[in-house]
Amino acid sequence: MSTLLISHPAFANHLVPPGHPERPERMRAVEEALGAEAFQPLVREEAPLVEAEVAALAHPRAFVEALESVRPREGMVRIDGDTTMSPGTWEALLRALGAATHGVDEVVAGRHKNAFCAMRPPGHHAEAQVAMGFCFFNFAVVAAKHAQKKHGLEKVAIVDFDVHHGNGTQALVWSDPSVFYASTHQMPLFPGTGARSETGVGNVVNCPMRAGDGGQKFHEAFEQSILPSLKTFSPDLIVISAGFDAHERDPLGGLELKAEDYAWMTRALLDVAEQHSGGRVVSVLEGGYDLKGLGDSTAAHVRALMGS
Repeated sequence: MSTLLISHPAFANHLVPPGHPERPERMRAVEEALGAEAFQPLVREEAPLVEAEVAALAHPRAFVEALESVRPREGMVRIDGDTTMSPGTWEALLRALGAATHGVDEVVAGRHKNAFCAMRPPGHHAEAQVAMGFCFFNFAVVAAKHAQKKHGLEKVAIVDFDVHHGNGTQALVWSDPSVFYASTHQMPLFPGTGARSETGVGNVVNCPMRAGDGGQKFHEAFEQSILPSLKTFSPDLIVISAGFDAHERDPLGGLELKAEDYAWMTRALLDVAEQHSGGRVVSVLEGGYDLKGLGDSTAAHVRALMGS
């Protein structure tokens, strides 16, 4: 079966202030990388526009409505120190919700073996009632809850290899034993969460790293902690929070990963999915702020999803 690529031009219409790292050019870098001949077998679909109600799978309706109420018709509205809404942000958010849930629908239905959602803004810092860290809605958690609510899956795992800890994802699943969350991330670094001692109800596995640790330490974290715990959890679906800002070129982190490290991690997760999840994997783009590093890492990740 094929790999599904879901994206939309609207993701480039979420504008940010000059000099902001989470910029529209990120989408162009991903599009150029996945435009190479090796990616011709991808099935490409546009992210559907869904109702804001979909965000209520992870967030209180009051928060969703409050966020919608402040969206600007012109100019920009600052939500916090580094999170800004522009006139195009709301459509980007709705289509990102659409990408994540459509990816789940297609993979669970067996029409595609896995899916990659090339979208922005990212989502893993978004807590139940807090937009922060470039993030507004938590798309990985929405995907997990959608899989459970619509398709009846019992257990969903979220694996996050962004250089920053997904504080929002962790907080949203903290007391929910039906959702497993594992993260590799740099510490100390924004947002300051993600210590090994943070374990939820036994469903959270954090593997903090130090600047300069590199690929070997990441491999060890996966092999010694994340993959064994993931196999024990035995999920019906794996959602990947695919952040590529641990790449050696990235300006926001210092973990020194290379593109091939992302390919290795992806293949490792696919192996677990084959054993426990019917092969079902849905990946959503999170961080990655050096354009070449982002393009190279995304290409390596998607090649692995395709089985190359």
